[in-house]
Amino acid sequence: MVNRKDSSRRSRAAAERAMRLVANYKPLPGAADELIGKDGRMRPHWVRFVETMAELGPREVAHRFGLADRHLADSGVVLRVYGDETGDERPWPLSHVPFLIAPEEWKHLEAGLIQRAKLLDAILGDVYDEGKLARDGALPAAIVAGSPEFLRPLVGSRPVGDHHLRFYAVDVGRGPDGRWWVLSDRTQAPSGAGYALENRIALSQAFPDIYRNFNVERLAGFFQSFRAGLNTLNRHEETRVALLTPGPLNETYFEHAYLARYLGFVLVEGGDLTVRDNTVYMRTISGLKRADVLLRRLDADFTDPLEFNPASRLGVPGLAGAVRHRNVAIANALGSGVVEARAMLGFLPGLCRRVLGESLLLPNVATWWCGQSLERDHVVEEFDRMVIAPALGSTMPGILSRGSVLGGELTPEQKAELIHDIGRRGSDYVGQEVVKLSTTPVWRGEGEGAHLEPRPSILRLYVARSSDGWTVMPGGFCRISDRPDARAVTLQQGGVSADVWVLSDQPVAETTLLSSPDKVALRRTTTTLPSRAGENLFWLGRYVERTEAALRIVRAIAGRLVDAEGTGSSVMNRLVATLVSSGAAMSEKGPTQPPALAYAALTDRGSFNTVPRLAESCRRAASVIRDRLSPDAWRAVADLEILTARPLEGRTGSDMLERANDALRMIAAFSGLAQENMVRQHGWRFLELGRRIDRGLAIARATRHCGFDARSGELDALLELADSQITYRIRYVMQSARIPVLDLVLLDSGNPRALAFQAARIRQALAELPAHAPGGLLSPADRLATRLFAELETADAAKLDANSVFAHEKSLMQISDEIALAYFTHRTASDRAEASD
Repeated sequence: MVNRKDSSRRSRAAAERAMRLVANYKPLPGAADELIGKDGRMRPHWVRFVETMAELGPREVAHRFGLADRHLADSGVVLRVYGDETGDERPWPLSHVPFLIAPEEWKHLEAGLIQRAKLLDAILGDVYDEGKLARDGALPAAIVAGSPEFLRPLVGSRPVGDHHLRFYAVDVGRGPDGRWWVLSDRTQAPSGAGYALENRIALSQAFPDIYRNFNVERLAGFFQSFRAGLNTLNRHEETRVALLTPGPLNETYFEHAYLARYLGFVLVEGGDLTVRDNTVYMRTISGLKRADVLLRRLDADFTDPLEFNPASRLGVPGLAGAVRHRNVAIANALGSGVVEARAMLGFLPGLCRRVLGESLLLPNVATWWCGQSLERDHVVEEFDRMVIAPALGSTMPGILSRGSVLGGELTPEQKAELIHDIGRRGSDYVGQEVVKLSTTPVWRGEGEGAHLEPRPSILRLYVARSSDGWTVMPGGFCRISDRPDARAVTLQQGGVSADVWVLSDQPVAETTLLSSPDKVALRRTTTTLPSRAGENLFWLGRYVERTEAALRIVRAIAGRLVDAEGTGSSVMNRLVATLVSSGAAMSEKGPTQPPALAYAALTDRGSFNTVPRLAESCRRAASVIRDRLSPDAWRAVADLEILTARPLEGRTGSDMLERANDALRMIAAFSGLAQENMVRQHGWRFLELGRRIDRGLAIARATRHCGFDARSGELDALLELADSQITYRIRYVMQSARIPVLDLVLLDSGNPRALAFQAARIRQALAELPAHAPGGLLSPADRLATRLFAELETADAAKLDANSVFAHEKSLMQISDEIALAYFTHRTASDRAEASD
């Protein structure tokens, strides 16, 4: 009886919470809503969802929401925001309430999306082949030829696999009558699929029971089909699909890296690829590897500076030629963006009947192209009730510099100017019906005060070409505005994203691209390392060591200032000379006194090789290979830049000493993580090479200035810079003497700070990298490293002088150059001979 009463009480409490969740839910006038149907009632699948959330209770709901947010944070999912004063990255904005689609509605959407993909692919095939549609007047030639996305050099070229579209996205919403309609097409390089996948993983892990009970269609089958479709385009067994990204500064770079890992593709930038004999190759540390298939996330105009945008530094010179020779398949094909034009929307119903012999299943937002007199007159007549937008691009100079505008919101002067421009050059403009975005529920409040509110949303759905035809992702990417009256939704301006649950009437099979724990194939090697990744790891190691060396010199100077040692002393002068020779201070153009030089090296962001500039270089190199670093290692690098960029309140030796010590602890954390956490494979070896080369240079430089013709104070400074004081005191129990100090910091291969130790590690790392010399011979870098190691192993500390140490510095710099030539630029011996001639 007691249990029955408790159960009844809990049921009543849940029912009351469910009522509170929707008690004040009021759809916006004139807009369709996902929660409330045309009849004014809550849709059945939403009734079930609201009741389920109410049954969990406020505390459990908050716990589940926290799990989803924690998964995204632990996975490093971020949103890059341009021009944000608080920082360029924000936590990923997830709406914890999914966007639900009933099974019967999904069938209609799926059929309409597949039809649309077929239609646009066929239009592209005609545009870049015979041009019948334009010749017959079904598609105005001005819409094609006037589009900035129309690439004339590719006319007549047939893509590998005979399809221009391989991955296609559509932005849809509900019209006022509740029916689905298309707002825009995305055929250039559609984004958001990776974020949709992360949203799904986050919510399915936070609500696994609800996810299963609602029979939510899974996404893995879609990605599996898409991956298989691209893999069929590979014509060589050893090649892999590569995902071409603009780089880490792009706002969706995280998605590029995530999709590449999930699909098993290689993430590459334009600099990772080269075209030779009209064939695309990937630069890897093992040499050039053929690239047959590229999944493109780079706008077509930027892909080839030779034939398209000459200012592009993101593309691959010669890529268009490789496309024409059908030596590379690109998804989507270059020039696919031409059918994204708003002007195209007004002609799609007629084109669908002409090309496919069918009526368009998903209507567009009504669009009138002003390149036709009747349509232009209609737009001018209804100007105040129209959205005026660029016909062929996203923006235009003048009033439309930020995109579309609502005619009724313009000033009389702006209205007159725009109508004049439409009359003068109508082909550049379209008028569109004002879209009232449909709304979807979002969670507001906490505890017993939690409730649902409607917010405008745009749903992005995806279609992919597989080996069996077109397949639609059973889900998508939903963007939700925080403003109730929004006409557009962008995450850059404070919107959030939601997972999209396509519901099924039947239990859904558990498919995934992630291997189950009992079926994971054992592997102790990683994927091919692109040269760019190897180069950035190499330079990350160099920048970290260079920063540490500068900080150690600054700390040595600051420590002596604290001890009131004279600024003109011999020791201080030699430390200053070491600082200047490292490039961290410029005595000729700036201050000359040791305190001012040390302060400038610690704070100046405008000079080369100062601590803030070096820390910035560390972060920049790390950002390119962020997916290869642990979250802790990345945070150590990011925190170092934040610390060193912070203004130093005081200028005393104590202030500088404290800042240097704090920064050195962060570097020690990164170095420890790299040594203890990174698997000993090629990526780690390049990081190791960079660290050892620059540490060797720093030790040699410090020795030249403080190790010869020096007294005990200078030798103590050298031991401090080499972090070898304790070893020296334990070993010799005496004041610093020149020969023992030189032996310890230069020749002792057991001392991790000694030059000989660096030479041994460089030689070992090079021996474990892929060979680049024929017939088993040593490569130039190997020869230099072997000779340096032998010279240091056989050297006599008593016979060393500054000139011999400087010769070792030059050897280290030559080794660095040879590593770059062999593994990063791939210049052969014949290339070098031609350059020297």
